[in-house]
Amino acid sequence: MKFKYNARTQQGELQTGFVDSANRESAANILASHDLFILSLESVEKRYWYDFFLNFFNKVKFVDLMVFTRQFATLMEAKVPLNTVLKTLYKQTTSQILKEAVFRISSDIGAGLSLSQAMERQGEIFSEFYLNMIRSAEITGRLEEAAKFLADYLEKELTWRNKIRNAMIYPSIVIIMFLVVAGIMLVVVFPQIAPIFEESGTDLPVLTKVFLFVGKFTLQWWWAIILTLLALVFVIVDYFRSPEGKVVFDEISVKIPVLGDLFRKIYVSRFAESTNILIKGGIPITQALGISADTMGSAVYKDILIEIADGVRGGELLSDLLAKNEYYFPILVSQMVAIGEGTGRLDIILSKVSDFYTREVNDVLDNLVELIQPALIAVMGVLIGLLFASILIPIYNLAQAF
Repeated sequence: MKFKYNARTQQGELQTGFVDSANRESAANILASHDLFILSLESVEKRYWYDFFLNFFNKVKFVDLMVFTRQFATLMEAKVPLNTVLKTLYKQTTSQILKEAVFRISSDIGAGLSLSQAMERQGEIFSEFYLNMIRSAEITGRLEEAAKFLADYLEKELTWRNKIRNAMIYPSIVIIMFLVVAGIMLVVVFPQIAPIFEESGTDLPVLTKVFLFVGKFTLQWWWAIILTLLALVFVIVDYFRSPEGKVVFDEISVKIPVLGDLFRKIYVSRFAESTNILIKGGIPITQALGISADTMGSAVYKDILIEIADGVRGGELLSDLLAKNEYYFPILVSQMVAIGEGTGRLDIILSKVSDFYTREVNDVLDNLVELIQPALIAVMGVLIGLLFASILIPIYNLAQAF
């Protein structure tokens, strides 16, 4: 994307121009790296409704990014020169989009940019957290450690994603099967038996009347139903992609029963792990908290961590600020952080917190698969029972009348 900016140099001179970047935050970082004070920064490119679908199909798969990062970390640990690393990754990468990005990164580095600046120009692939980790590693000279952490971090995220996906496969199949059966019953079966009930004059149960009405309405207005559902889905997705919608969605996700507890543990683990590695890399605690805010994947936790960073910058203890947000950060976290602050070993304590909540998340995900199947079978059994009862009860009453 292209952005138009108005900025002032360190000498106070007004400067106007354009900058190419994947998003507004990356554009701001590029300008800041050139010691410019931003006055305004606006996109000059039009966005169309089909951009979402184009971005979806032109997106690098998470597993490809994870494999790339692991290979990058392995080569860096082997003390291979950076230009050789990039040439090797270009040959080994199977994703065409990622391969082109690696080529552009190598070209930009050859033109004089740093690794983080070159990656920043591929912001649609590398997240803000990824870029911040590389940027801080360049400052501290610990690029190998940062690359290894990113590889471990992405592998853990992929493991969690796979567990959640696997847990949802069976429920999704069952729900789809039920919807297909229910649709056939409503659209095919009920319209066939409706004349029989009408001619007999039998008093129908309320549930049967409802299903008969739904089946008749669906046959007459199926096209309107489809259009309405498509429009509703488009409006909901568009809203949840907006800044306000992201906050609302993330707020709901951490407060929904059962799953809310799981999401909170995931976010706490991310916070502890990323903050730990940043502090180890020599990043000040306030800056580490600000960078960690970008790792959360939750607008709610991001806002909370930014507030906490401001509080720490103002002289408050991190443990006290975490305790004020007990719902989002369990009391165990603030107690452990208080111990770390008292002993001067905050990075080690955060590592322990991350390990603890990583195990908690793994346990919950393992149990989720075992719990969701019987619960879903029970719910589907009740719904299917109601569906067939709405047919069998009137037929039984009709037989009794004769």
